[in-house]
Amino acid sequence: MSGAAIAINAGISVAAYCMAVRMIPRFREMFIKANLFGNDLCKKDKPQVPESFGVLIGCIFLVSLFIFIPIPFAFDEAAATDVVTGGKPATFPHDKFVELIAALLSICCMIFLGFADDVLDLRWRHKLLLPTIATLPLLMVYYVNYNSTTVIMPNFARGLVGTSLNIGALYYVYMGMLAVFCTNAINILAGINGLEVGQSLIIAGSILLFNLIEFTLGHQVDSHIFSIFFMLPFLATTLALWKFNKYPSQVFVGDTYCYFAGMTFAVVGILGHFSKTLLLFFLPQIINFLYSTPQLFHFVPCPRHRLPKYDTKTDLLHISTTEFRLEELNSLGRLMVTVLRKLRLISWHKTADGVVRTNNLTLINFVLVIFGPVHERVVTQMLMALQVLCTLLALVIRYPLANYFYENT
Repeated sequence: MSGAAIAINAGISVAAYCMAVRMIPRFREMFIKANLFGNDLCKKDKPQVPESFGVLIGCIFLVSLFIFIPIPFAFDEAAATDVVTGGKPATFPHDKFVELIAALLSICCMIFLGFADDVLDLRWRHKLLLPTIATLPLLMVYYVNYNSTTVIMPNFARGLVGTSLNIGALYYVYMGMLAVFCTNAINILAGINGLEVGQSLIIAGSILLFNLIEFTLGHQVDSHIFSIFFMLPFLATTLALWKFNKYPSQVFVGDTYCYFAGMTFAVVGILGHFSKTLLLFFLPQIINFLYSTPQLFHFVPCPRHRLPKYDTKTDLLHISTTEFRLEELNSLGRLMVTVLRKLRLISWHKTADGVVRTNNLTLINFVLVIFGPVHERVVTQMLMALQVLCTLLALVIRYPLANYFYENT
């Protein structure tokens, strides 16, 4: 019966795609009149583009899943009439129902908080706090339904700690941090046309592919069906948004979409019990975070916006830069930039008066350091190609290589 529920979910997802494609153009002028717009700084005429369209896509996603709520339980054999007991109704699966509602509540909270960020321009410390708050319903349901805090250890560590290790409350800290990372990782790898939506589209497709593989193999079938229920409408609505957000963007997605996408991924990773595999699909975001660490934690001066600079004459993007004196950095900051310089991962120009000028530490700028000035569309294509390659690497790690580290994987 799960196949029928998935088919209905797919039908609702197609309807959500069609609705999004029709609604996005109609809401453009409405958003501009509400002062929800920005200027596209990487275009010659710097046109006004409506932003925060993540809230519209998030609402369509939620409505599609609200409609879907009764479907899996209508087809669930545990909720149907139990023939064995003489036709008496079986116990309703309250644990699954609460799990679904809590997941939707966490995503709904993140959409609301993301829109508040777009409107109020919250500080970074709030951006770290908001996903933690939105994850609380999720963690409470996990505690009530599972409360499994045991981690399976790799083969090389089993001689020290055994086959598994119960880490207790630290597991909940890990899941909370996972939600914070997923929401902000997409947000800091952003800023050029189509990049936020493009990377989310590939991650969602990667998760869906993984779910289908596991479903076919018969591994944790219920958990992967749960993930499919969320990924199909997410993929559909994101594909509709991509149609208008790709170069040249007709709409901007805002922080709302980044938070919405990140929380949706965190929800299926946590309740679908594949958080480690989820992180493998986030390899480019992890690389970007590590590369950005010196600026994110202010070991190196960090401007508010680290977008590449646009050259109106050539229509190409150039690296954006930050300036500092090496002796003014603390010892850790000096060590970080020295290592990056030795590895040739940053540009480096030192003036006669001792001021160092280097690129801002983002993956977007790193692409420009390696390949030189490139058109905006090409940068997005390069980063999306990297996302696809990392998905293939993740699947190789998850299946062939994992067998060397874990038994019966």
